[in-house]
Amino acid sequence: MTIAASVVDDIIAHATECQPLECCGVLLGASDRITLAVRARNIAESPSRFLIDPQTHIEARRAARNAGLEVVGFYHSHPHSRPYPSPTDLSEAAYPECVHLIVGFVDGKAEIRLFSYKDGGATELAFSNS
Repeated sequence: MTIAASVVDDIIAHATECQPLECCGVLLGASDRITLAVRARNIAESPSRFLIDPQTHIEARRAARNAGLEVVGFYHSHPHSRPYPSPTDLSEAAYPECVHLIVGFVDGKAEIRLFSYKDGGATELAFSNS
């Protein structure tokens, strides 16, 4: 999987702006490339949980379709911990065909990891920036 450098920058900026709450959003692109991150409102308004605003989700799907892209995944932040899926992340995950990007912060430094979720578990995926 390749993630556009601008997407990484946008997600880190979004996560930083939302601290101490979790941020969330939708990832657009193609099956092997993420080219755009769409910010969503976290309707949970929580430092340890996220719920993507349904209206943003619908609008992101429409924008992807209109641009010849697809929704390839979702992102969220862990404002005060490493970027590994929590039990809540795994139990509430939908769309098993999608990837899940998490940005975590430890000692003020951002770290990004990418996962696929299946059968209540997570597999970390390799990615490169371009």
